[in-house]
Amino acid sequence: MSAVPILVIDDEAPIRRLLRTGLATQGFDVFEAASAAEGRALLAREKPDLVLLDLGLPDADGLDLLRAMRSGGDLTPVIVLSARGEERAKIDALDIGADDYVTKPFGMGELVARLRAALRHRVQAQGGAPVFDHGGLYVDLTRRLVRADGREVKLSPKEFDILRLLVLHAGKVLTHRMIMRELWGAGGDVQYLRIYIRQLRQKLEPAPEQPTRILTETGIGYRLAAG
Repeated sequence: MSAVPILVIDDEAPIRRLLRTGLATQGFDVFEAASAAEGRALLAREKPDLVLLDLGLPDADGLDLLRAMRSGGDLTPVIVLSARGEERAKIDALDIGADDYVTKPFGMGELVARLRAALRHRVQAQGGAPVFDHGGLYVDLTRRLVRADGREVKLSPKEFDILRLLVLHAGKVLTHRMIMRELWGAGGDVQYLRIYIRQLRQKLEPAPEQPTRILTETGIGYRLAAG
């Protein structure tokens, strides 16, 4: 199997060295850029399958680079590397179109799992698969059929709309703002969303107080576990 080309854009040489060494052993072909300008050039030339993007670049804000990619129609999966305490930057990146984020310092196992999940999500999104089946949760979007651990579950229209959004982006973090915008437009109170998520967990989770399917990303949003 051929290696997956990945572009690492980070101005810290030790981080790039760590990523180059660790990812090479996991089946990735790593290209490196120390600035936004180098990153743009490599994006155009190498056309990687994935991008690891640090937000604090010396010549530009990483968010601006991400924004330029998405506004130009580039749908390459992007995982943002961020420092602890940068919740606002993480939220902004996800709302702009990042697929996920990893907080420094990170473990290589966690990072590789996030990278592979982003690749799976992009393949699923392109294929438009109407069925989700993972970890005891089965959702058929076409038939509006939901099963949890083999039992059929009845959802309200709004509960199903939220679950549908999570299924279409399974494995990806969806911010509160993103979900609210999709389901309530410009208005709406995030507290409504929390109430619906609590109701969904009561119906779909084996232990609603310790969810394993609809996961909370503290201060950011929610993720449907997909692997």
